[in-house]
Amino acid sequence: MRLTIPSILATSLLLSACGGGDSAIDGAKDIPNRFGNTQNALDDFSSGSTGDSSNARGLKPNQVRVTMELPVNLAPEGEQTRRNLRIVIPDQVRVYRTNTRAQTFDDVRYSTEKGTDGHFILTFDNGVPIGPDVIIEARYGSATMTALAADADRDVKVNPFSHYLVTEVLWRRYSTNDFQTVLACVDNASCLNKYVWGTLADQVHDFEIEIPENANVTQATSTLANRADFASYVADMADYALLGQASSDRISASAADYNSVFLGLELGQTFRESNVAGAGQWGVRMAQVERLTEDNRAFLYPALTLTSFDAFNLNITSLATDIPYDRQTQIHGFFERNNSGIPEQLFFERGTETWERNSHSSAPGAATLTTETPARLLAGRALYQTITKRNSSLINGWTRNPYYLDAFTSEPVNDQSGPDRVLTNYFTGGKAIALEDDNGKLKRRNILENHYLSVFELHLQRAEEFKVSDMAGQAYNVTYLATRFTDGAPATFETGHGRWAFGSANDQTLNGTANVDQFTLARDASGGVATPDTSNDTWNLINRRSRLSSGDIYMGRLGLFRNEIDERTNFNDPNFGIPDIGLGAATPNQDLMAFNLNDGTLGSGLLVAGKTLTNGALTEGAYRLQGAIVGVTQEENRLYHVNNARLTLANSSASFEGVTMMVNHLIEDNEVEAPEELPMQFNGSFTTTSEGGISITGAGEYEMHGFYTGAGNQIFLVISDSTGPEMKTGLLLATLIEESPEP
Repeated sequence: MRLTIPSILATSLLLSACGGGDSAIDGAKDIPNRFGNTQNALDDFSSGSTGDSSNARGLKPNQVRVTMELPVNLAPEGEQTRRNLRIVIPDQVRVYRTNTRAQTFDDVRYSTEKGTDGHFILTFDNGVPIGPDVIIEARYGSATMTALAADADRDVKVNPFSHYLVTEVLWRRYSTNDFQTVLACVDNASCLNKYVWGTLADQVHDFEIEIPENANVTQATSTLANRADFASYVADMADYALLGQASSDRISASAADYNSVFLGLELGQTFRESNVAGAGQWGVRMAQVERLTEDNRAFLYPALTLTSFDAFNLNITSLATDIPYDRQTQIHGFFERNNSGIPEQLFFERGTETWERNSHSSAPGAATLTTETPARLLAGRALYQTITKRNSSLINGWTRNPYYLDAFTSEPVNDQSGPDRVLTNYFTGGKAIALEDDNGKLKRRNILENHYLSVFELHLQRAEEFKVSDMAGQAYNVTYLATRFTDGAPATFETGHGRWAFGSANDQTLNGTANVDQFTLARDASGGVATPDTSNDTWNLINRRSRLSSGDIYMGRLGLFRNEIDERTNFNDPNFGIPDIGLGAATPNQDLMAFNLNDGTLGSGLLVAGKTLTNGALTEGAYRLQGAIVGVTQEENRLYHVNNARLTLANSSASFEGVTMMVNHLIEDNEVEAPEELPMQFNGSFTTTSEGGISITGAGEYEMHGFYTGAGNQIFLVISDSTGPEMKTGLLLATLIEESPEP
């Protein structure tokens, strides 16, 4: 697929993913300036956009608009906007070039004017800067803050988020050599990572983090530094920009389409029910098929699309995801029951019937496919806002924070195909916000929920004429993580690992038997109880047709069932055949499968299966470790996200070093603490089997079991800790890191 340079810039390079904003290409049109008709994100909530509003309409291609936002304490009379900030017109705006020593150089050629609403408009003689060396500084009273001029949507917000980016990355994190590396990329016409800066400068404003009302500038940026997810995202993107020209031509096909399996494991805080306002809340989100028409003529399948663009000898990789999901939650608080005067722990289940089907979708944008073998897919990703219960008395607006994508991709089988899998896990936060309809315009009101998620995305390439009969007689290694929420036995988190063997095929179904070792962590008012067990169960497969514009086909989508097959392949059933265990997919060569568990036999969660090997060998070396761990004590619930840690496997020794982002629910305080970064380290030993099994033991309180794939460079592990007082269990993804030379 070939696009012109303007199209590439509009759709990929600039990642113009700002709420309601125009791309730089749209801004190039001869539209009269309309600066008085500006948007405030507080009064501008819309689906299909990200959390930040944009006021770039009417700007010329070489112009930016400057909006200053301050904590309440510094601008009590300013216009209210989101995140406890106030919009003001700065007393002074200046532009300068800088370096890592925070020196200023007045060699930027620009002019200043004011729009009809009094806001500053900057016109750059040589075009809007795209690198990190040009700074916009705004002063209001005694407060001075900075921002990069290279903001992708050209509506430059000068606020604590932009100021953190300048002070923490350019003036503290980067060395002189780092700075020279990124400027060399800016000056290189073929180095596409120069556009990371526009993305980063734009996406920091999509984070939903409240700034304390009484904060000064230093305290406001300290608030952001203490948010592990925000600080990690900025640091990862800053490192990403150092890669230079690291994109490759590995995806030679115009597009590669993937079936997506998705799990979001969440811990947050709910304020939507007055009798338990402030309670903690576990949640799980699972990918689903969305029926688009009443007559079953169109369906939306969870999917990723990777596309390569080739123009003027530049190769760009673009990606977009669209994942409908269902949600289940478990409220856990400390309140009085029936005005008894005695507070106690209370649990309330909210099943899928409570939540309208939602969507976890990322804005299309550019990414880097690295030159290592196998390659990693890197990008800063912005997630779209969504709206549910649009016609009810309580409209829900869901807004989500950006995240840094570091995904494993397999080596393509040939030059005409993309990788057959894209595997990742990442952390993202967000809010549910009550919306008020004001003459068709949705305004933000009170916060309904804060939520923090560890997200698994396993994208498996679609296959043509997929046949389950080819899997007859085969065996697979399996791992899974499942949740079960009920009022009677409030919260259960279960992991399992073992073997799944198939017998004969019958038309489009395949009989199978699973033998798994399970670790069950049950939470009630007294804390957590961990129980190991072994289970033999019937897990059968069904090949599921998909309805596309080209017709009804088998493309690698599968159903997992025990008794209720729900085949219904005539597409006339509104549920379109939901089996009793889950829905999933397989790679074209059938060596990896993944399933969203759907509240049936095992619960709600994620199951991954890899074909057993005949004489397999694990590749020793350094692995990037990602994943989610649940922790339970009597007083607290915890969600740990393993944030791109390092697992080294060599000579039967296993060492782990990295950090986790911990979300902590203090039960009796009815408080959920925002993610905090904690170190995690252990040393142990590992053993493998030629069939693909792997175990890591002797790692302190942790035990890990799972499997590695036929390529020997992907590992799926379940982790458990039954030593107490904190019981833990979770699911981990480890993918080999090909060491590359320093940039």
